[in-house]
Amino acid sequence: MSFKDSLDGAFDLSDWVIDAHGFVPVPIPITEPAIGYGAALMPVFISPRKPTAANAAHKNMAPPMPNMTGVMGMYTANGSWAVGAARSANFDRWNLRYTVLLGYTNINISYYRTVLEKEREIEVNLKMIPVFLRGTKRIGYSNWHLGGQYFFSKTKAKLRNDTKLDSLFSPKEFDNLSSIIGAVIQYDSRDNIFTPNKGTKFHFLANWSTQYLGSDFNYVHLNPFAYQYIPFSKKWVCGFRADMQQVIGDAPFYLLPSIDLRGVPKGRYQGKTNLLVETEQRWNAWRRWSLIFFGGTAKAFNEYSDFGEAEWVYNYGTGIRYLLARKLGLYTGVDVARGPEQFAFYVQFGNGWSK
Repeated sequence: MSFKDSLDGAFDLSDWVIDAHGFVPVPIPITEPAIGYGAALMPVFISPRKPTAANAAHKNMAPPMPNMTGVMGMYTANGSWAVGAARSANFDRWNLRYTVLLGYTNINISYYRTVLEKEREIEVNLKMIPVFLRGTKRIGYSNWHLGGQYFFSKTKAKLRNDTKLDSLFSPKEFDNLSSIIGAVIQYDSRDNIFTPNKGTKFHFLANWSTQYLGSDFNYVHLNPFAYQYIPFSKKWVCGFRADMQQVIGDAPFYLLPSIDLRGVPKGRYQGKTNLLVETEQRWNAWRRWSLIFFGGTAKAFNEYSDFGEAEWVYNYGTGIRYLLARKLGLYTGVDVARGPEQFAFYVQFGNGWSK
């Protein structure tokens, strides 16, 4: 086993992961503006899967996804912390892929509401025990997958600054159960899941939260999104992303869709409807080193009649990547992003689009 690549002699973790069943150590400085500076340790064990006879016979089939197991612990300067474990793996005999996640989070985060025609920052503490299950099946020898998922959480919330603002929320939003079942349709032809060079991912998720499953909330959450990667040359990979979220009914404030752009704090812009587009350009500059340039825009609003008045939220930024595991197509690096209000930087493991 070597930490040098057999082709270029550069530092590489491919053999460590593949031959020694090792893990990719992911110490992550947390710089998410919504929860403050901190650190997370997330060792991820990756077991690559070899192409099957079906891959050889059907050239358009995407390569098999690896099996992955990870554990995580994090802490930030504002007192937020979390622990968790997850596994995503395959039952090859039945063309099934499953994901399981269990954790505990104690997060201090801010949300924003308009009070007497002024925007107010509302500091909230969220204690949550989330459980997530998903299973999908490949349809024949295609890149289409169908399946379902289930999300459960026990949540306790409290305001950290002005408790008089609790009248903005319903009492059950502060102590409740969420029990949500969902249906998944997905098309995925990307050449790898970590840092794609080509291919398409289309995903449609329909979630249903209902009292019949023990939930304290009744609503539907729809989320179609798509990624497209186009290699214009060996050095230039062009990525596009479009994302829409729609809530029908009354979701708790902490599960309302929020704009997901680098440089924009999580939860800063929320609404029952979110619309987002973003592009990311990767320039393979020299050997294993690449430069990243990205930018996007989005809107969040509650009624379609509010679209014209809703603020256009934007981001732009740049980053650098290093090809950490060539045989897995895994890049890692850092991004610096600017949103409407501030700069932020992020440590990236794989690509910056994480859904």
